[in-house]
Amino acid sequence: MAEFTSAVFQNEFLPDGGTDVNAIVTIRCTGAGEAGRTGRGDAGEIVVVDTSGSMGVTNMQAAKQAAMVALDNILDGTYFAVVAGNHKAYLAYPIVQTGAGMVRMDANTRAEAKRAISFFRAEGGTAMGTWLNLCRALFDSIGNLGNKHVILLTDGENHNETPTQLDQAIRASVGQFQVDARGIGVDWKVAEIRKIAQALLGSVDIIGDPSRLSAEFASLMRNSMARGVANADLRVWIPQGAQVMFIRQVSPSVEDLTHRGVPVNQLTMSYPTGAWADEERDYHIAVRLAAKTVGQEQLAARVQLAVGAELLTQGLVKAKWSADTNLTAQINPEVAHYTGQAELAQVIQEGLAAKAAGDEATATTKLGRAVQLATETGNAEATAKLRKVVDISDARTGTVRLRKAVDKADEMALDTASTKTTRIRG
Repeated sequence: MAEFTSAVFQNEFLPDGGTDVNAIVTIRCTGAGEAGRTGRGDAGEIVVVDTSGSMGVTNMQAAKQAAMVALDNILDGTYFAVVAGNHKAYLAYPIVQTGAGMVRMDANTRAEAKRAISFFRAEGGTAMGTWLNLCRALFDSIGNLGNKHVILLTDGENHNETPTQLDQAIRASVGQFQVDARGIGVDWKVAEIRKIAQALLGSVDIIGDPSRLSAEFASLMRNSMARGVANADLRVWIPQGAQVMFIRQVSPSVEDLTHRGVPVNQLTMSYPTGAWADEERDYHIAVRLAAKTVGQEQLAARVQLAVGAELLTQGLVKAKWSADTNLTAQINPEVAHYTGQAELAQVIQEGLAAKAAGDEATATTKLGRAVQLATETGNAEATAKLRKVVDISDARTGTVRLRKAVDKADEMALDTASTKTTRIRG
């Protein structure tokens, strides 16, 4: 049975009249087990392959092979389906017209699904909203599914439907299933795919080399199969009169949960975190309290992890008002680290957007600040990716020059990795 533990990192001391409390709450899960085998419902997996004409021969062959490898990593007994997506969404396997749109994985269904994938060919346009809508219908056709996960691959922009249609499909899918999205090549929009992945509690990344696709799909599917906790929520209680400034996941990636809260009661909000494997995640909780005077104490927030109605762990965020400036002036190192990481993600995305718009001055300023933050927070991966986009004169001060010739894949890799964070603790 899965066990959750939590720890709180903060400076709980506020000056006389101070109001704002910041804390990093670390939640760890152990003993998660395997997806669909915890007694909380079966697991369901859908592999969506872009079969639009732009995929071409090389990418299409790599995608077919990767989809088959993904099937090899689905645990027997798991419900699954394969979708081919272009300007429409097609249920490639199982081949049914009505009723259940997914079947359980075994040796026979795995072989049949691979045969269906082998017939994929590149033709038509791209309408990812229809792909999401079909996935939702397929999951709905099976009752009692706990874990519901999609691997989605695309190589191009969403040309064959309006942005509104895609947004509607995303909104209808929120809370219904999770999506890990991957883009192959350089002709797709990072912002478009990130919008899908973030809304559906998944990840986004670029696969520049088609030969890497099979290993990536295998890893994604193994990770999904390790998520034995189907769905968990972060519950945050604050006292009467207090205000949540923001709730962010800050590790392993930056995800703003602030506007995704659902009321549990008058003082408690519930924020979705999706499925869990054996892992550790960090959350930045920022609360504004009513000002108090020296000597007073208050519980600023109670942060809990819940699976269904069961509360499995909690951390307490505290506030103490003090006249000792040696105490109140300290910035907790965990809070400082993740504040920098969140800003890093923002300035990378803003800098690349400015560069694409031809605003070199803003791009230089933003990406220079990104280099400075990556250096300060020890984010070596971000620094390495930034070096492919800018020439760094002084990392400490963020003095950089935009490189004249930059591979588009390197820019997209920096963009997709912008929200990935480093841990401050071992």
